Amino acid sequence: MSIAVVLEQMIIIMILITVGILLFRKKMLSEDTSRQLSGLIVNITNPAVLICSAFDDSPKVPLRTLGLSLCVFIISYSVLILSAHLIPLVLRVPDNARYSYRMLTVFGNVGFIGIPLASAVLGSGSLIFVSINNLIYNLLVYTYGLSTLKKASIAQNPGAAPQKPESILHKLVNAGTISAALTIFFYLGNFNVPEIISASLTHAGRTTTFLSMLVLGVSVAQMAPRDIFSHPKLYGFTLIRQILLPVGFTLLLGLFVKEPLILNTTALMLAVPAGNMPLMLSKQLHVEESAISQGIILTTLLSLITIPIVTFFIA
Repeated sequence: MSIAVVLEQMIIIMILITVGILLFRKKMLSEDTSRQLSGLIVNITNPAVLICSAFDDSPKVPLRTLGLSLCVFIISYSVLILSAHLIPLVLRVPDNARYSYRMLTVFGNVGFIGIPLASAVLGSGSLIFVSINNLIYNLLVYTYGLSTLKKASIAQNPGAAPQKPESILHKLVNAGTISAALTIFFYLGNFNVPEIISASLTHAGRTTTFLSMLVLGVSVAQMAPRDIFSHPKLYGFTLIRQILLPVGFTLLLGLFVKEPLILNTTALMLAVPAGNMPLMLSKQLHVEESAISQGIILTTLLSLITIPIVTFFIA
């Protein structure tokens, strides 16, 4: 994984986020438009990028290697869940705010930033591993993530009427899990797909990075700098979660796993900033989300520095 390539990609991301900020301030993009673009990215362009990778002409990795990557990602998310309970203790986060740091720790932005970054830095061959990672991610969002936020909701709204239970299976059937599963299915099946289909998916997927950064730019533009940069614990969190944890885990993993693409993909998936899913779930469950929102924005901005640092240590 070339440090120069990563730095170049992070500079591109910074420029595109700045474009989003300027477009919002010039009233050429609105919050409603941003929400619509988010839906387009989640349901169309990100799935297109993943599924396209299954049709790549490069040599397929053996089933054994895919199984190894599955084990690696299961272990990495187990480490994240353990870290999610330890980091708030280390940072002395108040009990009533620890759920925020747990969500920020476990659920990185493996979609909006992870998919286009892995594709640009590591090539389309890495996206089969990203698909496996994203399957586990989606399973955890609607199990561990939902459970954590429901406990916080009960604590914050003790007099509220209990919410109608929703089927976990229904929640798990979404664009993220379906596209990840389809990618693995098509990859293993090695199907021949008509050029018109693969070309259409390619064109749709190419818009992902630009649209994703515009949405992030709108989010940044709506927050005052004081709200983003005035929380010392979030800086400590970013140091631990986005530098020490990815570097430490990947170096340790390298003692046992000798597949460079798995190692590099794992490192990138661990190094991405906090994702938007915890914020969306918090809104739905009426949980206080200010710390989550601030953490997402700050870790996203600082990732322009932290991701190249992680790359330097593991390259």
